[in-house]
Amino acid sequence: MKIDYMKQFVLCVMVLLSGTLMSQSLNQFDSDGNRHGKWKKNFEGTQVVRYEGEFSHGKEIGLFKFYKNVKGKPVLTATRQFHENDDLAEVKFYTSEGQVISEGLMRGRTYIGPWKYYHNKSKQLMTLEHYNSRGMLEGERFVYYPNGQIAEQSMYKDNKLHGKALWYTEEGVLIKEYIYNMGELHGQAKFYDKSGTMVAEGVYRNDKKHGIWKYYEDGKLSEEKDFTVRSKNPYKKK
Repeated sequence: MKIDYMKQFVLCVMVLLSGTLMSQSLNQFDSDGNRHGKWKKNFEGTQVVRYEGEFSHGKEIGLFKFYKNVKGKPVLTATRQFHENDDLAEVKFYTSEGQVISEGLMRGRTYIGPWKYYHNKSKQLMTLEHYNSRGMLEGERFVYYPNGQIAEQSMYKDNKLHGKALWYTEEGVLIKEYIYNMGELHGQAKFYDKSGTMVAEGVYRNDKKHGIWKYYEDGKLSEEKDFTVRSKNPYKKK
C-alpha cells in the first residue's frame, strides 16, 4: 500500500512540475524584446485559446493555429504554415466543422499566387484565382459548378477584368462571351441559348453597346439595332 501511495505521490508531483515548466516556457521574449519560443494567447478574460505557435526572435516559424471562441470553447478557424527562408505562409481557413473553406499563400495579410475556394460542405473546388506580388488579381480566374464543370473563365489585370471572359452551362455549353479592357466591356460580345445556338451578337465600346447589333431566332437573323452614337449637328434646325 505504501509503495502504491508513493507512486501516486511521485506522479502527481511530476505532473505539477511539468505544468509549471510548460507555463514558464510559454510567451517568452529574447534579450532584444522579441517574442521567442512557443506562444499561446487566450481571448481576453477567458481561458479559451485565441492562437498558438512558435517564434524565432520575433519571426513566426512552423505551424500557427488560430481559433474563435464558440460558447467558451476554441474552434479552429485558420492555420498558417510559415516558411523558413521567406516571408510567405501557407494559409487555410476552416468552417466550424473543420472543412477547408479556402487555401493559398499570404504575405502578412496580402494574398499571393494561386488561391482555391471550395463549395459549401464539399471538397469540390469552387473558384481558382491568382494574385500578383501586390495582392491584386492577375491572370486566369475560374469558377466551377459543384459537378466540376467550368461555369466562368476570365482574365484579370491589376484586379480588373481584362481580356476574354466566358460563361458556360452546367453541361459545358458556352452561353456568353465578352471582351474586357481594364474592367470595361470593350470588344465583340456573343450570346447563346442553352443548346449553343446564337441569340445575339455585337460590339461594346467603353462599356456601352456600339454599332450594329444582331438578334437571332432559331439561329436566323430576326432583327438589327444600330447603337452608333452620332454627334449632333450644331447647325441643324430644330
